[in-house]
Amino acid sequence: MTEGLHTPAELYRRMRLIRVFEETALRLVKSGDIVGGTHPYIGEEAVAVGVCAALADDDLITSTHRGHGHVLAKGSDPARMLAELAGRDTGLNRGRGGSMHAADVSVGILGANAIVGAAAPIAVGAAWAAQRSGSGKVVATFFGDGGLNQGVLLEALNLAGLWQLPVLFICENNGYATTMPTRTGVAGTAVGRAEAFGIPAATVDGMDVEEVRDAAAEAAGLARRGEGPSLIECMTYRFGPHHTMEHRIKLSYRTQEEIDEWRTRDPLDIQGRRISPAIRDQLDAEIDELMARAERFALDSPHPDPAGALDYLYASGLVPRGGVVD
Repeated sequence: MTEGLHTPAELYRRMRLIRVFEETALRLVKSGDIVGGTHPYIGEEAVAVGVCAALADDDLITSTHRGHGHVLAKGSDPARMLAELAGRDTGLNRGRGGSMHAADVSVGILGANAIVGAAAPIAVGAAWAAQRSGSGKVVATFFGDGGLNQGVLLEALNLAGLWQLPVLFICENNGYATTMPTRTGVAGTAVGRAEAFGIPAATVDGMDVEEVRDAAAEAAGLARRGEGPSLIECMTYRFGPHHTMEHRIKLSYRTQEEIDEWRTRDPLDIQGRRISPAIRDQLDAEIDELMARAERFALDSPHPDPAGALDYLYASGLVPRGGVVD
């Protein structure tokens, strides 16, 4: 289990970190310090934190365009993550990955991915390598309900089921693929897709971090024992827009009544009721101070030198199997 995610208070703390991080990022988008906007994760925090709480420190994850929560839940530094969003040289990827492509291999994050469903085959490849090496590692891959229609996800499910790979497929079903309601764009179900490949699957309350953690822990245990992959569909909801651009173009694909109804099940409040008010207030204050420092770090950091614009674009020193270095 990821270090620091063992108690009810620590689960709340990590979710609160993600919430305040995203609120800070939204403010920096408005100020122009983050260029290009972001895909906010507010409302879905219980999924990332619950899954990562069930993983070991050296387990791996792959993420999505809405990946800030996954990166922070797995243990990446919020200051360097915020610097990455702001395009600074101190960012996780020297300001070159930005909001949708952050990676931090040091804590097992193989990267976010802007292509819908495209992180799944990367996770399957990592899981195959883990199986071959006998490392005992488990890989979790996150995707949204819109990813259920991507062929590459089905190919990943097929290989994972065929080879019994140690991979967890985590479907974050927030009810919308951008603006399209899941009910109008997805035939069948997430669970049904997994079961078609012989993969055990379950649907859980994605607003309850402990329910997500328990389901992920069971699936990770199966994978670690060599019993193959699992799929967990987490029913969740994003309180904000698909992308911050919605604030400008003012899309109206959801009703305010629907948003308000989901807000009554805020995952922070659900978990917050499991700890004392005094502890919650203390954790809130700690996170506010942490993020204030992170913001100062990010905005005080230099932009990358334009002379290095082509750095890190190409791999070097790779040798074909059986080849020699000239």
